[in-house]
Amino acid sequence: MSDQTTQAATSKTVLEPDNAATGAIAARYFDAIAAALKALDVYLTDEQDSPLYRHQLTGRILTGYIDRLAHSFEAWENRLSFADSFRINRAESGYPLHRAVLELERDARDAEKQLSQLPDGEALRREMVDCILLTRKFPTDAQKSLARRLYLESVQEGSVFQSFILPMTVKVSFNEKTKRPLYVVHWGAFDGTANLPLVYSAVIEDSSDALAKLLLDGKGIKPGLDIGLPIDGLLNPEYAHQFDDFCEKNSSYGLTLTTIADNMDRDFPSLHPVQLRRIVMGPFYSTGLTSHGRVVEKVLENVSNRDNAWLLTWTVQELFSISETAAKWGLFGSTPAKQTYHIDTADLDAVRQGVSAYERHALVPHEAYQAIYASGKRDEVFGGYKTHVVSGDAVLRDF
Repeated sequence: MSDQTTQAATSKTVLEPDNAATGAIAARYFDAIAAALKALDVYLTDEQDSPLYRHQLTGRILTGYIDRLAHSFEAWENRLSFADSFRINRAESGYPLHRAVLELERDARDAEKQLSQLPDGEALRREMVDCILLTRKFPTDAQKSLARRLYLESVQEGSVFQSFILPMTVKVSFNEKTKRPLYVVHWGAFDGTANLPLVYSAVIEDSSDALAKLLLDGKGIKPGLDIGLPIDGLLNPEYAHQFDDFCEKNSSYGLTLTTIADNMDRDFPSLHPVQLRRIVMGPFYSTGLTSHGRVVEKVLENVSNRDNAWLLTWTVQELFSISETAAKWGLFGSTPAKQTYHIDTADLDAVRQGVSAYERHALVPHEAYQAIYASGKRDEVFGGYKTHVVSGDAVLRDF
């Protein structure tokens, strides 16, 4: 499988026109990604074994972004009913191009205005019936208008995966050693170069006096304090807007976690990122449509049920602090506290990614896994990946 940490600036794309020749391929693609996202959600919510999910917080964070992705794909499929074309990143991510994300984001924002310019649904349905009965012709224009209305109503009602999803604070705690409050904040981005959805989470200690006075009583978090989680944005209101801007500018797939954490540590003297995590939600493989190497393509082509000829991969990257250089204050200058992050220099891939640790995962239907295993290519396809097999409504882990 292709390496998720390789950028995709030169990737080719494929056009998906709305016609009979490619309609079946498009339908299979949307069915496959829907099945993959549903299975991934099952995996996350049922996960018991991996220490990554031992507090279930990561799983709960990710399920929200999976819901956004699933809703986006439903909307894109509806859009095909009236749009002339749809493009995906065929050779690298297997996801729609960033332009499709921007269009979806724009339509969600302008849905009310666009809907006001269309006839209501009942009027369009009556027009279609009258056209069929009176002219014996298919009402193409009315059908497309109705499809557009249903699409706009859909994006108006549900959250889609945007090019940047604002940070949200989901947990607040206290570090007994440093005597600082800490919180978990997460945000999302759809990278415009790699055409991949990314989810970030950070554990941040906060040494600002204002937040300490608000949250702490000298022993820890004030008893009975109603913080009202989750909170839109950073918990510390002093830095909330600046932090939003920082995350939007520092969520590129091309940046290592070390670079992002160092930038955060430098730009916010009172914020101390002690852990940073990035989940790369892809690539996605679908036979007959995406192209990710001859081995994977050849094996998946032999899956008898084409609906099961897909494979979803994701990578979890993690960076954590091992020490902190204390702040220094003096007449001739000052140096804020600075984190030192662990990088396993014995692992060249960890060094290249700029992370303390990483895990690669692959999710595949049982029939496709059997085909790969029977081909003798199991190690070649899944080498370095924790493999999870979809069997009915269950996900069998760590094959």
